[in-house]
Amino acid sequence: MRQATVAAMPDAHSHAFQRDLRGLGERTPDDFWSWRTQMMHLARALDPETMHRVASTVYSEMLEAGYGSVGEFHYVHHRPDGTPYDDPNALAIALAQAASEVGLRIVLIPAAYHRGGHPRFHDPDVESFLERVDELREWASHHRDVSVAVAAHSVRAVPPDWLEAIAGYATDHALPRHVHASEQPREVRECRAQHGASPIELLNRTGFLGPRTSVIHAIHVDERDIALLAETETIVITCPTTEANLGDGHFPALAYRDAGVRLAIGSDSQVRVDPFEETRELETGARRAGLTRRALLAHYGDLWGELARNGLASLGLEAGATIGIDLDHPDLDGVGHDELALALATCASAGVVSRQARRLRAGGGSGS
Repeated sequence: MRQATVAAMPDAHSHAFQRDLRGLGERTPDDFWSWRTQMMHLARALDPETMHRVASTVYSEMLEAGYGSVGEFHYVHHRPDGTPYDDPNALAIALAQAASEVGLRIVLIPAAYHRGGHPRFHDPDVESFLERVDELREWASHHRDVSVAVAAHSVRAVPPDWLEAIAGYATDHALPRHVHASEQPREVRECRAQHGASPIELLNRTGFLGPRTSVIHAIHVDERDIALLAETETIVITCPTTEANLGDGHFPALAYRDAGVRLAIGSDSQVRVDPFEETRELETGARRAGLTRRALLAHYGDLWGELARNGLASLGLEAGATIGIDLDHPDLDGVGHDELALALATCASAGVVSRQARRLRAGGGSGS
């Protein structure tokens, strides 16, 4: 079998438990907000055992598909009635244990949530949230291939002073910080009405943006937003298959390309677990939007490699795993080595990850 070795893709944004929405999530087809209601019903039923089960399933799928690490954006913290578990990080630890058991490097990203959503997402104050992050970081320091970043769920879920406190905490401890922003037009309208600023402008005002910051989605943005993301060297994480499934809108990839904004990808709701499909959707979406074939791939040359590098930076990882690519797979049969980077972004699927490489990685950990 002919093989090539390439970087494994970091999955920079994952909600593992949402895998159980496959099919079920299509029963609420109206819009993002009706889907969100269905998601919260699912979140209400989770406990450490069920969280471990679904995470084990989806992390195995990630490993098989060519992901080498995962950033788990985690906001289901407490019991269904909102009271803490005896170990306040019980659900996060269940996620980390699942990743370790299948051999996937994980960055746990506990997300602050104060208003809206479900009571089990909430913390009463930002100090309580950051104390729990401290405890999780201490636990992770004793476990190989587990590290911790920090997040605010969104500008609608926390007030501005929380954004300031989380940004300061991340800076003090040299941690990556993540946040959802500008996924839906309603979110942007409500933020402007409340704060007189777009979500991106509010994040900038509170000191949240920066080179170690990742903004997830950032679809409904204007020229000022894009300029702020570029000036602050913030990374944008796009999740094309989820954004398409939820009808989020058209990701402005060409505008980000032109502004020099770094892009990474994530699997988000797990409607699909295939980094090749995410990459292709990103590229072809940009081509359709611009009515051009000179989109991201033509600009970067190796789009897969560009996204992998930015994904590592997003998660605060210095090095990543590699994967073997089966050059005899039908997706790549006849593709020469000089065209491999082009084909990975346009023709390939998770099936090209060699089975031999999968067995080696399953036995030897993530390689990170």
